[in-house]
Amino acid sequence: MDRRQRKTREAIFRAFIELLSQKDFNQITVGEIIDRADIGRATFYAHFETKDYLLKELCEELFCHLFDSMHKDENHHRHIFDCDAPSSVFLHLFRHLQKNDNNILELLSGSNNELFLRYFKENLRRLVENQLSTFDAEKSAHLPESFRVNHIVSTFVETARWWVDNGLKETPEKITEYFLTVL
Repeated sequence: MDRRQRKTREAIFRAFIELLSQKDFNQITVGEIIDRADIGRATFYAHFETKDYLLKELCEELFCHLFDSMHKDENHHRHIFDCDAPSSVFLHLFRHLQKNDNNILELLSGSNNELFLRYFKENLRRLVENQLSTFDAEKSAHLPESFRVNHIVSTFVETARWWVDNGLKETPEKITEYFLTVL
């Protein structure tokens, strides 16, 4: 992707994120996104097939950032998420949630969040599959791996929702500890 395309894509993400801070995902129109990003409709559709696809890409951007920081390969990618990555990818993700990077909490706790949760879980599933060694393999050696991954993903999502619903009172470190303890 050349610099001009990257800047346009970032402008679309920024406009979308600003709108998410003001209204529910289902109330946002492509017209509002292109007006705020100051681009044409054809330009929007050259980057994203639909508003749903834009949401999917936002979620993938977060997880791509997490994967890249795990591999210390950030020099090769440019992300809308920026931070100093901790050693635990789960702590890293909880810190992004705490900072509410790019209004991710509105998507996680919103009333019409099923589409976001589906994308979030798809990406989280890949993350968990790469981090299975983090979890005690002896306890679950008799379980199918797909069941373990699904359980870990569901537990993470529900832990994050509980944390958000309770006002983010715990630190990311503490909520990571809670998450890892119950597994």
